[in-house]
Amino acid sequence: MQSATQISASSTIVICLILLLALFPNLFHLIWSAPLALIFGNYPSETDTFNSMTWTQKQFTLQPKSRGSYLITDQVVQALPEIRNYKVGLLNLFIQHTSCALSLNENFDSDVREDMSDALDRIAPEEGPKGEALYRHDAEGLDDMPAHIKSALVGASVTIPIKDGKLATGTWQGIWYLEFRASKHSRRVMATIQGEKS
Repeated sequence: MQSATQISASSTIVICLILLLALFPNLFHLIWSAPLALIFGNYPSETDTFNSMTWTQKQFTLQPKSRGSYLITDQVVQALPEIRNYKVGLLNLFIQHTSCALSLNENFDSDVREDMSDALDRIAPEEGPKGEALYRHDAEGLDDMPAHIKSALVGASVTIPIKDGKLATGTWQGIWYLEFRASKHSRRVMATIQGEKS
């Protein structure tokens, strides 16, 4: 049978090890990888890989547009020359408004963009079939609440991979800005790039 002193010493050691792990989570990785580094030479660890990741963040403004779906891939690339500096990474675009959206879709036939706008108008019309009001929120105009609904359905952000300094979109994919308000609005986009530079 163990004495109280032995149990107390064991408990103290366990508590100290838990505190070390909590305060210095990379310590155990360093302890077990140090002998391997001495034998095989230096090699990149998970920490080194994490530290080589860089972040870039900036805001840009889209040209004011009225209701419709617009292809903005070229405008995004022009606003973010930093993309060229990344070997591999992710670009996240977040539109800072609640009555428009961003999407990835067809980049060739403009009929697709017009059809998308028409389809969303059918999903969230401004008024009922007999001209009746459909929404309580109408202080900013009849088109405002349908714009909020469409924005929630489509989404406020897109994330696109970066490969060798270019957006890694598919052949027929482009970045869309969908404006759901009838009058022209200036829209801000927050762009965040995370990845490994060339």
